[in-house]
Amino acid sequence: MSRRIAVVGAGMAAARLAQQLAAHAGPTETTLYGAEPHAPYNRALLADALAGRFRADALTLPTGDAKVRTGTEVVAVDVRGRALTLADGSRETYDDLVLATGAEPVLPRLPGLKGVKGVHTLRSLADHARLSHHADTATRAVVIGGGALGVGAAWALAAQGLPVDLVHRGAHLVERQLDSLAGAALRTTLAGLGVTVHLGEHAPALDGGSGVILTSGHRLDADLVVLTCGVSPRTGLARAAGLPVRRGVLVDDTLACAPHTYALGDCAEHRAAPYALATTAWEQADVLAARLSGADPEARYTGSPPMTRLTAGPVEYAAFGACDDAAEEGADVVRIGDATRGAYKKLVLRGDRIVGALLVGDLATAGTLTRAWLTGRPVGPDPLSLLTVPPSARVREESRP
Repeated sequence: MSRRIAVVGAGMAAARLAQQLAAHAGPTETTLYGAEPHAPYNRALLADALAGRFRADALTLPTGDAKVRTGTEVVAVDVRGRALTLADGSRETYDDLVLATGAEPVLPRLPGLKGVKGVHTLRSLADHARLSHHADTATRAVVIGGGALGVGAAWALAAQGLPVDLVHRGAHLVERQLDSLAGAALRTTLAGLGVTVHLGEHAPALDGGSGVILTSGHRLDADLVVLTCGVSPRTGLARAAGLPVRRGVLVDDTLACAPHTYALGDCAEHRAAPYALATTAWEQADVLAARLSGADPEARYTGSPPMTRLTAGPVEYAAFGACDDAAEEGADVVRIGDATRGAYKKLVLRGDRIVGALLVGDLATAGTLTRAWLTGRPVGPDPLSLLTVPPSARVREESRP
């Protein structure tokens, strides 16, 4: 008999799981319960949609043969009884449960935040619609938070012709993935697009919907504000159901948090490390689909290699492996920078193996570098060529007798 798999959440992780379950063609019936009125979509491309590169309806993701119940909020989980309670009071039973509830935006503690007009987040299609509509009439924007989402949102608003101020409390942009030189290169690129970056600042107050007041006392005029201050795993359902929760829902290498109960994606915490990357969610979904479908009942998820990439028009970077100051100790480091063009490349080597790399402004060699890092392949006597020679030219060179 088919096993009934209930997936709470209809985001990117849920869509990938449903698609992979269908690909394995196992004896499963999958139902996705999504609180949003939309079918699963690619949340990572919301900034691109805001910039006009994609239509909102082009972000829809495939879900195989799964049944997708949009506009259906799950309000309680009975783990022992294997049943869900929906917002309309009805109950649905299942054989296996997967929590893919994702994450929600972190909102700064600003006095009167909820009562101020013109303040937005960018986490959902509904956010995108409101922000896009407001951007049509706005005259100046402020983005608070200089991580990947903040950088993407700033670029998208600038692409619509708005002057943009990007406020970030860190010493450089995207400090969790980039070093200071890479952050500076990113700042140069943004400046060329009309984005002014304010570092070492945060906004303790909004000025009546007409501006933002910084810790330095400086006031930024704006009639549109976007909060991109990070995300927090959405764990309310799991906690209420008595499931183990720390920052995210705690899962083991089978992605289980209780018998017949699993979690993956942004809401899951594996080996004390919650993630907020689409690639991680997809890798987890692939493992869980193999297990639940019976294609590989012994499949295990042991973690994802640290790698991230952002491509937002001319604003692009890739980071993978260990490339912070600690990783550089005792390692060989190769750097190339062009401050005027906002380009920066860094390669961290131990012996003849890549342990990490950063690329900003030119990702032509990103694929080759990533493969060499993942496979542990020796880089050869001229590691500088990995940063300067296009992959096509390198292939031609390596194929010569």
